[in-house]
Amino acid sequence: MERARLFNYIDERLRTLANRIAGRSKLNLLDLNLHSENFYANLLNLVYGWSLENENVLMQNAEAIDLADSINHIVVQVSSTNTKAKIEATLSKDLVSKSGWSFKFVSIAHDADPLRKFTFKNPHQLQFTPTSDILDVTSILRSINALPIDKLIEVEALIRKELRSEVDPARVESGLAAIIKILAKENWGSEELSKPLQFSIDAKIQVNNLNAEAKIAIEDYSAYHSHVDKIYSEYNKQGSNKSLAILNKMRSIYAAHKAQKTGDELFTIIITKIIDLIQASSNYQLMPIEELELCVNILAVDAFVRCKIFENPAEAANAPA
Repeated sequence: MERARLFNYIDERLRTLANRIAGRSKLNLLDLNLHSENFYANLLNLVYGWSLENENVLMQNAEAIDLADSINHIVVQVSSTNTKAKIEATLSKDLVSKSGWSFKFVSIAHDADPLRKFTFKNPHQLQFTPTSDILDVTSILRSINALPIDKLIEVEALIRKELRSEVDPARVESGLAAIIKILAKENWGSEELSKPLQFSIDAKIQVNNLNAEAKIAIEDYSAYHSHVDKIYSEYNKQGSNKSLAILNKMRSIYAAHKAQKTGDELFTIIITKIIDLIQASSNYQLMPIEELELCVNILAVDAFVRCKIFENPAEAANAPA
């Protein structure tokens, strides 16, 4: 369903952003927090029909408030810190100009469910009900999931513009070459490189019950097949340890786990096992984990396109019941 595709993309991107904000906050790197104020203003406006503006644009370092909606009388704090003390410190500020307004707290990096159980000191009597006015990624996703399809399309378009990370093709190709060089040192076989089979990628995704992360990865990274094919072909010219060995290794991992795991979980296992193999290699040169994961995802998607992993939809259709 189109709704499932849209929601899965939104879910994956929002949770990835939350994880990155949480990790970078531990290092006191807060640039994503600042950029997230504008992003969440636009997202919340779309999801809830508000008219939030960034108060820090109108008045630099506006006290305790990040976003405000002068039409619906809402003030919002966007924070990667989700503690009772944080909220009470905000509510304690003298926000006389906002009296009679409602207050929303948006936790952008952590689950806020434990906070909803507290009673908060609210000396200036802003309208604030913890169960409904404390938002986090999960509660926002729940609201997004209930949107009409046309509005869901708008939200997905915003997420795709704001959160999709464009990758430098030259950098990706360099990373792929390094990883393939590591994997190619293993003696896993020497057959000729297989060509992609003719089938509908969408049909194969459906037949193999791939959703969420795996489906998004296949849709995003199948375009890199030509880069992988070029690198594989260069290694094949060396005449030893043919690149098909790497594909065969992925297939062996797939075969070893397909009886116990299916769908996205099986796709994740293949990625994880290959990453473990690379990191354990004696000639592995350290690279950022995000870059390593990206390159291995591209290799796995290429193996998917070549039908080395997961079932060919035509063969699945002809399999005995």
